[in-house]
Amino acid sequence: MNRAFSRKKDKTWMHTPEALSKHFIPYNAKFLGSTEVEQPKGTEVVRDAVRKLKFARHIKKSEGQKIPKVELQISIYGVKILEPKTKEVQHNCQLHRISFCADDKTDKRIFTFICKDSESNKHLCYVFDSEKCAEEITLTIGQAFDLAYRKFLESGGKDVETRKQIAGLQKRIQDLETENMELKNKVQDLENQLRITQVSTPPAGSMTPKSPSTDIFDMIPFSPISHQSSMPTRNGTQPPPVPSRSTEIKRDLFGAEPFDPFNCGAADFPPDIQSKLDEMQEGFKMGLTLEGTVFCFDPLDSRC
Repeated sequence: MNRAFSRKKDKTWMHTPEALSKHFIPYNAKFLGSTEVEQPKGTEVVRDAVRKLKFARHIKKSEGQKIPKVELQISIYGVKILEPKTKEVQHNCQLHRISFCADDKTDKRIFTFICKDSESNKHLCYVFDSEKCAEEITLTIGQAFDLAYRKFLESGGKDVETRKQIAGLQKRIQDLETENMELKNKVQDLENQLRITQVSTPPAGSMTPKSPSTDIFDMIPFSPISHQSSMPTRNGTQPPPVPSRSTEIKRDLFGAEPFDPFNCGAADFPPDIQSKLDEMQEGFKMGLTLEGTVFCFDPLDSRC
């Protein structure tokens, strides 16, 4: 089995598991930007992306534009990029979508990671200037990925199988409810036919009432708006009302829709939860690669 997490050299993790599981680790950095890349991994891939974004920043800096500052919040739920003052989330990179993370060994400030965009499914390379904390941030992302993957194996993987079993049971329940509704309608039809027969056959020795229009047996007993007083009586007693047949198969005996654990609300069970879990499983299986490499090629590139 391939490891979901790999790195060039064995490193000691920077934080306790509780810090990344129950909280988040904040870092301040300058955001050079993001750019689309062709591959999810590779030193050459990020090297070209860093050079491209550094060059773009040099041009903007010459025009008087400053590099925007951001706050990074790293946890087992992902890497959030926020505006430092307003705390507005600019980007939210889920860990199972991050495939490559690297820091520059010649410039301790620069680090980058590749993340698959959730909407376009394109691979984007994010580049930061972190004031000589590049390696620490890289290792923190690696530790968060490792913890998230373990958590997914311990709970998420079991949830996938459990939800599959629930889906199978739920389909069986719906089939049984449909079958029950069809049987109920058949019984109702038989009861209606029996009631019509009893009403149309007077008891021996009684006076035969005036024969009403034949439509009364089709219109009144089966019309939900008919009043009970329009029904013929037997021995001065009103016959029981005839319940209307339900044409809605997707409701249970009490008129409520069948319980569906996958459609209880977007907050609890998103409709596409299975595809999301499959996506996470695929992302973690691809793994995260951490590398320490050299991004700078000349003195111009050594500063942002």
